[in-house]
Amino acid sequence: KTSPSRTSPRTEAVTDSLTKSELIRNIRKRQHWLTNEDVQLAVSTLLGHISESLLEGGRIEVRNFGSLSLRHRAGFVGHNPKTGESVEVPEKYLAHFKPGNLLRDRVNRGASKESK
Repeated sequence: KTSPSRTSPRTEAVTDSLTKSELIRNIRKRQHWLTNEDVQLAVSTLLGHISESLLEGGRIEVRNFGSLSLRHRAGFVGHNPKTGESVEVPEKYLAHFKPGNLLRDRVNRGASKESK
């Protein structure tokens, strides 16, 4: 089961997304000797450590996969397109993912195969 397709102004349609429960199910299929509870605990623990590290201002790097870090976006005055009214947009931090070379190359090879 996959989520519906989405589009982004920067990319073509995203056809599939993987939910946490689907990730757990996929790992469980490959590692059949692990219990569902063990896989759930492992995935939840991993995601919890990643979240905590980001909240503390840290950076997470997984070789050949990529890195996650926080980026600061300064506040600014925007405009409501419907009314033209000025709107104060507060500063915020955003999670940023930078793919590693191996992942980027694999994704690009897969994308070039699909376009042929």
